[in-house]
Amino acid sequence: MAVSKKSASKKKASKKSAVKKILIKKKAAKKVLKKNEYPKVNWREYFPEPVIGVDEVGRGCLAGPVYAAAVIFKSDALSEDVTDSKLISEERREELAELILKEHHVGIGFASVEEIDELNILQASLLAMKRAVEALGVTSGHVLIDGNMKIPKLAGSFEQTTIVKGDLRAPPISAASIVAKVTRDRIMKELSGKYPQYGFEAHKGYSTAIHMESIQAHGPCDVHRKSFSGVKEFVPGYVADPTPTKSE
Repeated sequence: MAVSKKSASKKKASKKSAVKKILIKKKAAKKVLKKNEYPKVNWREYFPEPVIGVDEVGRGCLAGPVYAAAVIFKSDALSEDVTDSKLISEERREELAELILKEHHVGIGFASVEEIDELNILQASLLAMKRAVEALGVTSGHVLIDGNMKIPKLAGSFEQTTIVKGDLRAPPISAASIVAKVTRDRIMKELSGKYPQYGFEAHKGYSTAIHMESIQAHGPCDVHRKSFSGVKEFVPGYVADPTPTKSE
């Protein structure tokens, strides 16, 4: 029996709909799995007080400093509104950063491009976080750090706890990630006025295709990280390492 075009079209549409429902269910299941994989942390259980959330931003960039923020919540204000800064729109990040600075105790620190090239990005990131905590002006407390590395040589009497995906799981860390992100983004926008050919205002120094093309076309500028792959190859006088490390 010949199947009419109308009937075949209905079957096709029905099949597409079923596939779509399966994909939606799978996507929802992944979200649940991710949520369960990184459950919220009851940050109020940590002692001694105050509890300090710390996070850094800009570690993976090819240009600009790495920034960090440290936040002590003075109240529950905004504790339910904050999350990983990467999951929030730029406009909302700006709003939240202003509110966090107004409602809570915030310290900000950074490590320069020169320090990044001299120390390496990991040590420079830890230095920025150390400076952020020190900027709070407190000498004791419990520091919650996003990631899996404690802050070395932190002056004072501090306990330290590392939390993987802490910017998703602990509100003080989330707040720190937002302030650090907004602060660094503003710096990169300012630098775009001095170095317009690189488009820092758009990509904030990350290794986008446009950024990579601009480095190739114009060479690195003063705020590029000369020790980073993607930049060092275009530094005048660069000689490739004949035995590159695995990380390269």
